[in-house]
Amino acid sequence: MRLGAIVLDSDNIEELSDFYAAMLGWTKSSQIQDGEKWITVTKEDYSETPLVFQENPEYKKPKWPSTKEEQQQMIHLDFYVRMDEYESKIEHAVKCGANMVECQFSDSWKVMTDISGHPFCMIPIPDDIYEQRYG
Repeated sequence: MRLGAIVLDSDNIEELSDFYAAMLGWTKSSQIQDGEKWITVTKEDYSETPLVFQENPEYKKPKWPSTKEEQQQMIHLDFYVRMDEYESKIEHAVKCGANMVECQFSDSWKVMTDISGHPFCMIPIPDDIYEQRYG
């Protein structure tokens, strides 16, 4: 068994998929299946698990950190970056539309949200370890 995709809901999948395509430098494609539009953002060589976006008109942005009264996160994504590129990757994410959240639980990584409110973390990995894992 293999993980085929990570699917994110949004009330605006065009905008959300544009965000991830720009932030990751991946390719965006769309398809209609059973009358429903789906958008996929994929690394060109398919070496990474793709992100798929599903339209949900009733979508509510999760609150970070979660509270009982508000929509809670259902998933968050971790992005590993080379330590020497950490700050520039955070700046790039912000330029693409990400928001830095006020509540940070660690000085070792940064929690951000995409334009639909999904939280994600930017995690610096020492360059030598990053090279061993990802080449």
